[in-house]
Amino acid sequence: MTTAALHVARTGLDAQAARMRVIANNLANVNTTGFKRDRAQFETLAYQTMTAAGAPSSADAKYATGNSLGSGVQMTGTARLNTQGALSTTDNPLDVAIEGDGFFQIQMPDGRTGYTRAGNFNLSAEGLLVTNEGYAVQPQIQVPEGTESITIGKDGTVSAKMPGETESNTLGQLEIARFVNPAGLEAVGSNLLVETAASGAAQTGVAGLDGRGSIQQGALEASNVNVVQELVDMIETQRAYEVSSKMITATDEMLRNANQNL
Repeated sequence: MTTAALHVARTGLDAQAARMRVIANNLANVNTTGFKRDRAQFETLAYQTMTAAGAPSSADAKYATGNSLGSGVQMTGTARLNTQGALSTTDNPLDVAIEGDGFFQIQMPDGRTGYTRAGNFNLSAEGLLVTNEGYAVQPQIQVPEGTESITIGKDGTVSAKMPGETESNTLGQLEIARFVNPAGLEAVGSNLLVETAASGAAQTGVAGLDGRGSIQQGALEASNVNVVQELVDMIETQRAYEVSSKMITATDEMLRNANQNL
């Protein structure tokens, strides 16, 4: 039984160490545009049933409760919490934020489409609307050289005003992608997520329609990480780790005492 206790305590150490890594990543990205915090999820390992509930305890009676011993805990995954982050005004015409559900679409170097909430875009040398890494926003928007001003409407319509002209010219429209299960998207770094079988296929369309969020020009969505909550979770994780560590020490002392006295 004592060796089993060592195993259970070890699974506790592993689980809390993994949870601490999740919390550390959340805190590291507290200032990352459009970042969504993760939450570690756990489940119990298999139980060893010594006596089943309802098993006969005598000729005329049955056990009201069973005798089952747990074998520990394991981390099953991380859940991304897609709550809205606060919008901060930047007054940069190429900064855009989504107020509501949905993602911007980005053309990745390997040909796949990436999805992001970070709308801090720039212009490439060719005038294309791109991310900081130079990945083109989809559908592609090309801004003519010499453009005086750029306007992006709530529905994603991108317009440019040229010198000497009184009317703006429509350059294209930013589309927003929605997913049945956005928590199923896979994070690949660079503020990008990719579609998986769990997320379902992307449902693209006009911003502000069919449940998609509207686009706010000159603003960025901040991370939804709550520093105070993360610090509370960090302290709780640290204490749980210490308890599992003390369990290993106590079990080791029990084994040593048994070896010395038996």
